[in-house]
Amino acid sequence: MAPRAASKTAESSDKVGVICRALRRAIIEQALEPGAKLPEDSLGERFGVSRTIARHALGQLAAEGLVELRRNRIAVVATPSWQEARDAFDIRIELERLVVRQLAGKLTKAQVAALNAHVDAEDAARGGADAVSIRLATEFHILLASMTNSPILVRYVSEVAYRCCLTLSLYSRPHSSECGVTEHRAIIAALVKGDEPRVMSLMQRHLDSVATRALVAPAPQRGRDLLDILAPYAEEDGAERVVKMAKVVRAR
Repeated sequence: MAPRAASKTAESSDKVGVICRALRRAIIEQALEPGAKLPEDSLGERFGVSRTIARHALGQLAAEGLVELRRNRIAVVATPSWQEARDAFDIRIELERLVVRQLAGKLTKAQVAALNAHVDAEDAARGGADAVSIRLATEFHILLASMTNSPILVRYVSEVAYRCCLTLSLYSRPHSSECGVTEHRAIIAALVKGDEPRVMSLMQRHLDSVATRALVAPAPQRGRDLLDILAPYAEEDGAERVVKMAKVVRAR
């Protein structure tokens, strides 16, 4: 591939990544509720990119299960059924038992410090918005997966964890960040000790309790303007590419 073409491809990939990160975080933090429309032209203007790049980003999020692509190129935030949500948690439990089994007794001091620092951030977020606590709790599990150095595990754990986050905006009772912090610290301690059976059991109980707390009843949807929702997420990750735009049709 010619240098100029390679550079252009890399730039497009970077822009797709910016949109994916912003939308993923907005969905995880429940700023975008299930069923919210994601028009390509609005996303393109919001992030200062072409509709083609916006379409590629939506396709990537669809592969992760966070977005549904419908007829006539209409994309919406995915709306998983209650059973799909329960299945996602069941799959997640098995994947993350495998993660901690691989990590038990093998974490470096730097990795332990990184995990403890992340849980400290979770603790500091207690008392704030539930959505932020949920995002931080999810990122703890993805951080664990990344420490296995297994691209397949990282990919699958990330995707199923994000899908579980999505279900929280549909079927959740108030989030218990205190429980999550305590359980995460117990998991770290068992990993450090190298107690493989205990840490696998702790992870299963932890995710089972998360599912039990989460899968309760559908929450009412909110009507908000897509541009207003995405503004802080777009500005955090590539503010120089964000352009001001007029109001669009409200997400439903």
